[in-house]
Amino acid sequence: MEVLEYDTTTILMPNITTAITTPMKHHHRENVQWLRCSVQNYDWGQKGRDSHVAKLFGLNSDSPVDPDKPYAELWMGTHESGSSFLVCNGEDRNGHLSFESECESLKSWISKNPNVLGEKVIQKWGADLPFLFKVLSVGKALSIQAHPDKELAKALHKLLPSLYKDDNHKPEMALAITQFEALCGFISIQELKSVLQNVPEIVEVVGLSDVKRILEITEQDGQEKVKSALRSIFTKLMSASKDMITEVTSKMINRLHSESQVRQLTEKERLVLELEKQYPSDVGVITAYFFNYVKLNPGEALYLGANEPHAYLFGECIECMATSDNVVRAGLTPKHMDVNTLCSMLTYKQGFPEILQGIPLNPYVRKYLPPFDEFEVDSCNLPEQESTVFPAVPGPSILLVALGEGIMYSNSPRGDVIIEGDVLFIPANTELNIRSASRLQLYRAGVNSSFFHPSS
Repeated sequence: MEVLEYDTTTILMPNITTAITTPMKHHHRENVQWLRCSVQNYDWGQKGRDSHVAKLFGLNSDSPVDPDKPYAELWMGTHESGSSFLVCNGEDRNGHLSFESECESLKSWISKNPNVLGEKVIQKWGADLPFLFKVLSVGKALSIQAHPDKELAKALHKLLPSLYKDDNHKPEMALAITQFEALCGFISIQELKSVLQNVPEIVEVVGLSDVKRILEITEQDGQEKVKSALRSIFTKLMSASKDMITEVTSKMINRLHSESQVRQLTEKERLVLELEKQYPSDVGVITAYFFNYVKLNPGEALYLGANEPHAYLFGECIECMATSDNVVRAGLTPKHMDVNTLCSMLTYKQGFPEILQGIPLNPYVRKYLPPFDEFEVDSCNLPEQESTVFPAVPGPSILLVALGEGIMYSNSPRGDVIIEGDVLFIPANTELNIRSASRLQLYRAGVNSSFFHPSS
């Protein structure tokens, strides 16, 4: 084990074989900034030490983890509902270096130093980060929801600012850390016909007229006719009375339990049973039949545009999105449900969503490029004693150290120790050279490359 000296403090770094002269970890400099990040303890989060969010938050903030508390989301960015703050160096009462103190918010610092965003980002989005970076630990289903486009977001924010707290759209992408399950987008018309023929409780709620309209759709019918029929039947189901939903859900659950004695239930049927345990008599349980059931393996990603229905179900993921927290909910939730807004805003596109595998940039880094200007994500899995480079880009980045430890060099030969739980703001035009001391897992969120280099 080599002993490395950092100013007045000595740090032991196993397996670092190159002598390095470096400032103290968290050294405050003009370019890279260490961040203290916010946590959201939503009810659906995984509890205590089972939650990767809890572990990362505890390391990032030096805070103890409450074993009985759900830790749902770690927020890295400038959104006012969960701001990140710059870390300030200071000393504790024993004279040792301490990093407990927080400087100003990242949002405030960027507003005073807008050049860190890069010229093109400032021109498009002003003096603020255009993306919000998160880690999610999902213990039970999130609400069936959609995020409004910019026009609707502005209208909702003006009308109900207490519910819709900003006026931005919220396209997003989830990159699986563990196996990750979600409901996403409407199933195909052929699959929907099969559902209506095999789930009599839906027919009981919506009535034969709407069911017949779906069953009579042919391949010759245009998209608008299909979408109109889907909108009608889905809206009727979502608008049904609480008593009706309670009655038919009970019938459906009893039927599935009975049928499970004589046949193997489908994946979707088993999911419906699980959702009913989590949210008894909720309309979201029965509407789950309308959506694609998606299972992502670690390293696979799913992206969602505005006005697309979805519900994350279980697992842990990296998430990136435009800087917004606007959510229109209509099922699987005790929170405010805005059924009319949701049913009217959806695109009613059908078919299985595109799954991104990432584009390999080198043996250790894969890039995930959704079709949105605001963001992209790099995943870096660096084995022990290896190095990689994140080239300078014209926009800002946030870097999360999800596992391991190493040394980072940026714009100078002097390096910084990075360890699990560190979150760093990387200004535009900053190259990062990183060497691992142990296996190192990093995630970088930045502005989409296609924004700077649009294809001709």
